[in-house]
Amino acid sequence: MILRNIPIRSLFALLLPLSVWAQSAQPNTKALERLRADVFVLADDAMEGRKVGTRGEQKAAAYLSDRMASLNLAEHELAPGYRVTFSAQPKVHGVAHGAPVTGTNMVGVVPGRNPKLAPLVIGAHYDHWGWGGEGSLYRGKDSAIHNGADDNASGVAAVLELAYRLKRAKLQRSVIVVAFSGEEQGLWGSNDLAKKLATLPVKPAAMVNMDMVGRLGATRQLALYGVGTSPAWPPALVAARAADRFRLKIDSSGVGPSDHTSFYLTDVPVLHLFTGQHADYHMPSDDADKINYDGLAEVVGLVESVLRNLDGQPEIPFTKTKSSASDTPRFKVTLGVVPDYLYDGQGMRIDGTTDGKPAARAGLQRGDVVVALGEHPVAGMTGYMEALSKFEPGSETTVTVERNGQKLTFPLKF
Repeated sequence: MILRNIPIRSLFALLLPLSVWAQSAQPNTKALERLRADVFVLADDAMEGRKVGTRGEQKAAAYLSDRMASLNLAEHELAPGYRVTFSAQPKVHGVAHGAPVTGTNMVGVVPGRNPKLAPLVIGAHYDHWGWGGEGSLYRGKDSAIHNGADDNASGVAAVLELAYRLKRAKLQRSVIVVAFSGEEQGLWGSNDLAKKLATLPVKPAAMVNMDMVGRLGATRQLALYGVGTSPAWPPALVAARAADRFRLKIDSSGVGPSDHTSFYLTDVPVLHLFTGQHADYHMPSDDADKINYDGLAEVVGLVESVLRNLDGQPEIPFTKTKSSASDTPRFKVTLGVVPDYLYDGQGMRIDGTTDGKPAARAGLQRGDVVVALGEHPVAGMTGYMEALSKFEPGSETTVTVERNGQKLTFPLKF
């Protein structure tokens, strides 16, 4: 999640941590069973990795259609039978490549008591990388199914659980429940749906996105992106005691590499939740038995509290955030690493390296914290991108990292 880390800490600092919170907020057994069942089905080999435009995607769509029906969700006007298709043209380096792909977004509605109020949207992408391909970090000789349990069966299971709870909450606002496809290839499904919803007489009031929320760790760190897209978010998070429940990393920006961006670009306030990167990211090993289901249920509980708070507000104002695509430094080279996006210290911590890329060739390892590229210091993610923008393909320089308390410098060639 390549975003600026712009903490909004003043509001959360007003709350004293409740050390007993984690012990007292035990998830409901039935909720855990529902979450586990959805993740295990969606991340089963039978779904073949749920890649957009494939048989696996359609198998997953059929399952989601049945689940939405079992929840007695209403059909949205854009999605009879809970389905709305979209077409996208794959591109390589900005040039059309291959035939257009047809994908399917799954959409249902929890009707609210006041149809005049603008609806809320809760969403998560259900597609993944199928048998591998351009987005995979797997370097095995044979192709393998990428089940995507955390990325993003976890988010879809959370959305379905929220739909179950909100049906019983009888909110004033309607809630549009979405499982997007085509996210991995470039937010295809959410881009299509966000634009269609924006043309309706009443567009969404706010959107909450969950992408990779199934690996809550021992530090209980949870990233919240988009907090600056509405003045309604901080007080709603305070009311939900978010800072008591989790160790928060707060980011203002509404722009990032997940489906909330599509809604932000139609002037809808967004909130995106993320429990962190791991070694199984975009690998065949991202399986259902590695999900922290208790942690997933706690994330659902937080979102439920936030939505209940928003439901009582007559208006949810939209605010443009400073960070945008135009603020991001442009670079022609890559280090070939997976950053640890929840790291909030100085530098950029590596969560994984790609074989054959500059970092791996230089001898960098998972856990190394990059503090400089050549003469350019790396203070954080933005500094890392700014440093990369100084180099061209073929450039030779050095990379300085902190490893086990030592500062080490390695030769580096892009």
